[in-house]
Amino acid sequence: MAGRGMNILLVNKFYYLRGGAERSVFETKKLLEERGHRVIPFSMVDERNEPTPYGRYFVDHVEFNTRHSVRQKLGIIPRVIYYREARRNLEKLLRRERVDVAHLHNIAHQISPSILDSLLEFQVPVVQTLHDYKLICPTYTMMAGGKVCQRCLGGRYYHAVLQRCNKGSLTASLLNSAEMYAHRALGLYRRGIGLYLAPSRFLMNKLVEDGTPKGPVIHLPNAIDAGQYRPRYDNDGYALYFGRLSPEKGVHTLIRAMKELPEVELRIIGEGLQRDQLQRMVREENLTNVRFLGPLYGDALKKVLAGARFVVLPSECYENCPFSVLESFAMGKPVLGAAIGGIPELIDPGADGWLFRPGDSADLREKIRLIGRKDRDLGAMGQRARQKAERRFGLEPHYRRLIGAYRQVRGQ
Repeated sequence: MAGRGMNILLVNKFYYLRGGAERSVFETKKLLEERGHRVIPFSMVDERNEPTPYGRYFVDHVEFNTRHSVRQKLGIIPRVIYYREARRNLEKLLRRERVDVAHLHNIAHQISPSILDSLLEFQVPVVQTLHDYKLICPTYTMMAGGKVCQRCLGGRYYHAVLQRCNKGSLTASLLNSAEMYAHRALGLYRRGIGLYLAPSRFLMNKLVEDGTPKGPVIHLPNAIDAGQYRPRYDNDGYALYFGRLSPEKGVHTLIRAMKELPEVELRIIGEGLQRDQLQRMVREENLTNVRFLGPLYGDALKKVLAGARFVVLPSECYENCPFSVLESFAMGKPVLGAAIGGIPELIDPGADGWLFRPGDSADLREKIRLIGRKDRDLGAMGQRARQKAERRFGLEPHYRRLIGAYRQVRGQ
């Protein structure tokens, strides 16, 4: 394939910018196309989708976040376990288009692993990037009751039912568990995926510990185009959190830490199910040093990020390779992160950031005070963070390793 670009099938259940996984999908697409490869998307129909001539092959839309009756949930089971329409539609596409390699991202539920049989039939080698813990956890997050959970490791998926891990719903949790047992019995992932790409070593090690993958697992961190960020090594004096406002992100712990830090201003950017609760918490505690800015994107987000002294990532879940750290580094901002999941892999304490014990507001508070005493060092830390964004998470090293993965799975 050295003489020409590859034809790459890029598969993800959403084809619009929805979250970190979709950001990775579209940045991978751009990276490949700019270097002469042809990218063919396969996804789910949605009015928010990016335009593509391949949309006629996409699978029908389904919404899992709305309330369904028990009967409706039972009707969803065939789609979740083995969606035949997805297999048929992909085979129509493969009959018309030559594909050298398939790069899968998130396919569970909306698409299902039925497409792996199509790819096997057409002898298309498969790589999958893992954005979460779906292969080993029925509900993706490895959390139960607001705390990290590893009970399902080794195929003990019944724990998801016992703990009602899917939003407290027995029916939904039973469906998630049944899906996992069915896919394990069918061996779809084991026989269909030639190579897994794990954005964090933590996730890679969890897969190996579980014994799930048959194929090899390669550590390939997310990438960022640092050239799209104009770094700023001074600041306007405030700490910043940006991301989803949901319990596993630990913003409530951050707000508790701010109770005894009246000298520190915190700005919070984001939206989510916990927003009202967090705002009420700030009002009840009369925390005048905490401001909610709502959701911001693009240049508006970059402007606020550029003025921050440092960024806080207080997650209480097993984060993988969060873009918020990479974006902060690209902007020349050190990061104070929770020592959980893949976060410690990204931060060198004292060099480009700091770590604190997840869920420990007292430790977080002390680290923020420490940063206040080290204010003159923040510019130098920001410069080291920027250098890391360019060298370790830059586009070119990512591209070389990605193409190497494609060639490996093709036996080249």
